[in-house]
Amino acid sequence: MIKKEVDSIHDLKWNGKHYYNLNSFLRGKFGEKVFKISLDAGFSCPNRDGTISNEGCIFCSERGSGDFAGNRNFSIDRQFQDIKSMMNKKWKHGKYIAYFQAYTNTYANTETLRYKYEEAIKQDGVVALAIATRPDCISDAVLDLLDEYNKKTYLWVELGLQTINNKTAEIINRGYDLSAFEITLERLRSRNIDVVVHTIFGLPGETEDDMLKTIRYISDIDIQGIKMHLLHLMKNTPLVKLYEDNKMNFMTEEEYVNIICKSLTMLRENIVIHRLTGDAPRNLLIEPKWSLKKWEILNAIDNKMKEEKIYQGLCFHKN
Repeated sequence: MIKKEVDSIHDLKWNGKHYYNLNSFLRGKFGEKVFKISLDAGFSCPNRDGTISNEGCIFCSERGSGDFAGNRNFSIDRQFQDIKSMMNKKWKHGKYIAYFQAYTNTYANTETLRYKYEEAIKQDGVVALAIATRPDCISDAVLDLLDEYNKKTYLWVELGLQTINNKTAEIINRGYDLSAFEITLERLRSRNIDVVVHTIFGLPGETEDDMLKTIRYISDIDIQGIKMHLLHLMKNTPLVKLYEDNKMNFMTEEEYVNIICKSLTMLRENIVIHRLTGDAPRNLLIEPKWSLKKWEILNAIDNKMKEEKIYQGLCFHKN
């Protein structure tokens, strides 16, 4: 009876999921379906233009992880309308998040940033602005600009952390250490700006314990959301060299499902789960091929959590 009651509580709380999923959060905040319009504002990255490095993070695609974003050769308005038309074939009604996804979306002067952001939030139906960036690319002037937009609309900033292991960070050519992330997180939260953190499971050389150390760390810091990704090996990325030198081991689907479920139990209940597995273009993906079956993976996570009567927050501070 107790187990059934636990299931019922979480089914009601999170729309049938055993974790605080983004859909539940957005419906609770806006009262209806809200979906993202992924945009490419034409920015670059200091890890690609020679400021830090010319190679970028070793896993990052040629489109700066914006493979499903709009066409950077088009205006923000044109990109938004094109993607909105596609999304409306699936969802006839709803609101939108203008999501600046590709490359580093605070890596420009404030005039340029303001022009791009303003064009996005003025689109009909936009209720939120999401900005993906690096923690070493938020100057005082950019922070002031983000603060301004945080007062205009709902805003969250996505920071690529990937791992707390500085040795792994060097291997993946991340270009900054953990202290840079911590300083930027504190600065954003001092302005009451919501922060979503990216993590990657299966990075070169990392054990399950390494990955869970990152999750334990994230559970204790002041963030509002998390995106959990599987490491993808894509064509034309520096990661291919490690693969060709037989220095890469990829997680199995079962291993990935298990570590995601374990991670969810360790996270605070009020951290919104924005993603449990990422997407890679079929024509670019080398390994692991099983990751193309996104809905199978998500269903496996749901089923495991329900069968084992586990849920987000169950083991928070019990490890």
